[in-house]
Formats: sequence, C-alpha cells, structure tokens
Amino acid sequence: MSAINLGYGKSAVKFAFDENRFQILGQHREEPRLTDVEIGEKLGQPINQPTLEEIVQPGETVLIVVPDATRRTASGQIVNLIVRRLIANGTLPFDIRIIFATGIHRRVTDDEKRELLTPFIYQRIKTLDHNARDLAQLVNFGETSGGIPIQLNRALTEHDRVIIVGGISFHYFAGFTGGRKLICPGLASSRTISETHKLAFDCQTKSRQTGVGAGLLDGNAVHEAFMEIVAKLPPSFAVNTIVNDAGEAVDLFVGDWQTAHKKACEFYAAEHTLEIAEKRDLVIVSGGGSPHDLNLIQAHKALETASNACNEGGTIIFLAECSDGLGRADFLKWFAAENSNALADKLCESYQVNGQTAWSLLRKAERFDIQIITLLPESETRPMRLHKARSLAEIAPLFDENSSGYILPCGAKYHIISS
Repeated sequence: MSAINLGYGKSAVKFAFDENRFQILGQHREEPRLTDVEIGEKLGQPINQPTLEEIVQPGETVLIVVPDATRRTASGQIVNLIVRRLIANGTLPFDIRIIFATGIHRRVTDDEKRELLTPFIYQRIKTLDHNARDLAQLVNFGETSGGIPIQLNRALTEHDRVIIVGGISFHYFAGFTGGRKLICPGLASSRTISETHKLAFDCQTKSRQTGVGAGLLDGNAVHEAFMEIVAKLPPSFAVNTIVNDAGEAVDLFVGDWQTAHKKACEFYAAEHTLEIAEKRDLVIVSGGGSPHDLNLIQAHKALETASNACNEGGTIIFLAECSDGLGRADFLKWFAAENSNALADKLCESYQVNGQTAWSLLRKAERFDIQIITLLPESETRPMRLHKARSLAEIAPLFDENSSGYILPCGAKYHIISS
C-alpha cells in the first residue's frame, strides 16, 4: 500500500491506496523556486519589449495589476522586485499604485492583500479595489467588432504605464488564465464580463461553444474577445508566472503582453497536459488545496479536469473544502431547474456568468456520481445533486476490490486528453 496527501483547504487528507489499482495523474514534483537574482535576470531580458527601465521614465505614474485571492501566482515576490526596480530607476513610491483584478469576485481582504503583496509592499504602496458594478470606476471605450460594450476601470487611463502580473494555468473555457485576463475580465464591468463570457455557451445546442475549452486559444471566441478589448488599452509590460505546488515562481515569461503570454501558455500546456490511454470508473480529485478550493465556483475547475478521466456513469470523489462557501450568494438559485437542459434555457433567457458554471456543474452531476468532501452544508450540496460525505473512509464501500481508478492530487493544474 502507498499513501498520498490530498490538498484540502490549508490542510491535507491522507489517502492510502493500492498502486496496482490506482494511478496518480500529475504527480507532485519538487521544483525549486526562482531566486530574486534569477527573477531579476528574466525581468532584464523581456520578450519583444524594451526593459522596464527603458519603458518607465522617472516622474511617470505606474499601475501594477495583480490577481485576487483565488489565484496563486507568486505575486508577492514578483511585485516586490518590480517596485524596487522602479524606485531604483527613479520612480517615486507615491507614483505607484497596485490594483486587484477581481472581476466579479468579492473584494480582497486586508489580510489577503498582505499575503498577496507581502507586508513590506502592502504598507508602502497604495492599493486600489476594482468594483465591476461601480459606474464611477468605469470608462466606456466603445464596442468590440461583435458589439460587446468595452467598459474598463478608469485607473487604466489615470496612469502613464500599466504592468500586469499574472499566473498561467488552464481555464475551462478561456483556454488559459493570466495575460489579457488581468484586464478583461479582471478590471472590466459586470456587463462586459457577462457578454464576453456568454460567448462560451451555444444556446442552439445547449452546450459549450465549439472552439472553447481548456488549452484552446486559436479560434476561442472568449479569448479573442478578451484580446480585442485589451488591445484598446494595451499594458506596457507583462509578467506571466509558472508556479509550483507551493505557489512559488519556478519560471517567468515577461515582456510584450501578447507574445510573452502566448509563450507562457505553450510552455505550461507542454508541461501540464496529461494523455491517458483509457478513462476509468473511479476518479479521486483534489483541487490542490487553498486557494483552488476557496469556494465551489473556483473548485469546479478541478472537477472539470476529473470529468475528462472518468467513464460515463462512473464515480468522482471530489475534495473541495470551500471555506468561503459557494462563491456567490445567488449561485444556488440556478439548481432549482429540473435538469441541465432546463438550466440552459434559463441561462439563455437571462445570461449570468455564474449560471454557466452552474450548468457545467449540474451537467457533470447528471453524468457521474459525485461524492464531495466539503464544509458546504447538505442544504447546499443536495440541490446541486452532489452527494456529501464526511471522509474518504465513509466512501470506501464504493471502492470495488476489482475496480481501478485515477488520483488527481491537483486537478486545477492539469488538462486531460484520453486517446
């Protein structure tokens, strides 16, 4: 027998398993973090772009855009080094602002800001909070070629230079995180976010739009809309991080906001795409712990990965602590629908971003037996057609002694293809 620790919030659940019956997908790898010196060297060799020192002149104001608490991007180490670099080049500390790209997520707490930026930076550099529904924060920039209104945070217009710092991972309909997502949806209005995300759903087929999915950029309507919007106010400099399981930067792609992001995505896909010969009847998946399972909307990304490894009608055991709850107070209302088709009808009548996540979750609950280990109460898991369990031991009777399965220790990091 072997054992593995599966991330669950800020702790872990130990699972003992027979290696002859269970295969681990995406095994933990010890990847050393980049030192400050190594990051400095990469910042000094940008892709298709002059260096920060050449771009930002003394006296110019700088806005640094960073992700919120639902992402692990090594932003603390990176931002600290960027700020020091700017100051050494003549930029004054009060000419630097940091804004959190929350999109329609909740506001970042003060404790989270200290953790995301380090206490040193949090105490010295002014931070801004994006509110996608605050019209006073938003500026109109016309429409996309498809008629989507372009409404972005006015801070993007109030600073001479904009630097974006984001991490790269798969996204189940935008293709990848990071890059352009820091601006749209990160700093966009709720209307712009809703209409760009709506491109991921096909109301004719009541399913995901063709060309939209994890690892897909070319021909992905959502990604292309993001790119068109960000091109209206292109950032001056971009940092894309690749992080290890501890959330530390192990590689960096910096420079031009388009080229550096594309290269980072290509690298990430090559390292984190898993090809399996067959699907199996049992999949045990963890998002990888906090912040991947901070709430159910975020944790769903790991469930998406697991669904690609499980046979129709099979069982998925889903570890998702969800200390922050569902992620949206109104998320549960979607599950009043009789089934996923009825939910799709509601979604197409009155589209909302999280309605699409609800549809995706309900569709999986119809296709698989999903056993969830979580802090969410049964009054919330039951309407979503998820079966709540207290522990892996409680679910043990589901493990037929002749069955075989997969274990995904960090479902949020991978994309699975079955041959």
